[in-house]
Amino acid sequence: MFRHLGIRSLCCAVLTAGAVGFGSSAVAEEVKIGFLVKQPEEPWFQTEWAFAEKAGKEHGFTVLKIAVPDGEKTLSAIDSLAANGAKGFVICPPDVALGPAIVAKAKRAGLKVMAVDDRFVDAKGNFMEEVPYLGMAAFEVGQKQGEAMATEAKKRGWDWSETYAVINTYNELDTAKQRTSGSVDALKNAGMPDDHILFTPQKNLDVPGAMNATNSALVKLPGNATNLIIGGMNDSAVLGGVRATESAGFSAANVIGIGINGTDAIGELKKENSGFYGSMLPSPHVEGYETARMMYEWVTTGKEPPKYTAMDEVTLITRENFQEELEKIGLWK
Repeated sequence: MFRHLGIRSLCCAVLTAGAVGFGSSAVAEEVKIGFLVKQPEEPWFQTEWAFAEKAGKEHGFTVLKIAVPDGEKTLSAIDSLAANGAKGFVICPPDVALGPAIVAKAKRAGLKVMAVDDRFVDAKGNFMEEVPYLGMAAFEVGQKQGEAMATEAKKRGWDWSETYAVINTYNELDTAKQRTSGSVDALKNAGMPDDHILFTPQKNLDVPGAMNATNSALVKLPGNATNLIIGGMNDSAVLGGVRATESAGFSAANVIGIGINGTDAIGELKKENSGFYGSMLPSPHVEGYETARMMYEWVTTGKEPPKYTAMDEVTLITRENFQEELEKIGLWK
């Protein structure tokens, strides 16, 4: 009898140990979060991905990187994340108007969602403030861009009467509109006359699109337009504008182009001479790391990220300092 009791006790002990082991396994279950970006070929998003993965290595979670260049792939990616056991995702959407569809899809899949870089809007065009968002303080960053342009123009001794600004716009995207509005605000505060600022809309958010937009503005310049300032929402907008000035016969010494992003301007800044003077380098490394970390905390502890986290720290990188500044954040190649 005692022998049977001993065997029974041993079996219970084994089962108990197995249950404890199973519980430990459950606790140690791999945490996965998605990081979805609209343009994975862009250095900006590659940097966000790299630092999201860095956060994952340091905090113990896996980042599932997915390209979402259009609405169909975005909604499909959410299904894929759910099927792969993800708990939530960070996304820079290909179209901010997809916000309601993304939120609805995520809710059905049981996933938490956070926006980065571009903020969701609803059917009426209003920001979806209920969705946590981290991104640049667009107007303030634009102001710093405009201030840098004005500072360099004054350094070169340019007369405002002979100086004009061509601003490539893309007002369909609120982030872009806020950046160019901030830039123009700073130029006006620096003394540039209103009628010396030409706005020209981009049809495409790339270098050729910006070049075409700038070309349409250059033909409208008066004969006394000796010096040009080229502005836009990002590096590509300004690079395209600078290319147009080159084709129109303006020398690099008479052009000041300052972009935003920095990561897309490295090749141009390596050139000894160009009308592309510099770029406002924000913090894609911080944005990638912090959004991934915030999402991880949200899915593991329930701590929801702030509804709006504004990033307004930027550094002007030029030919003199771009390598040093990029090395600081691990972006120099």
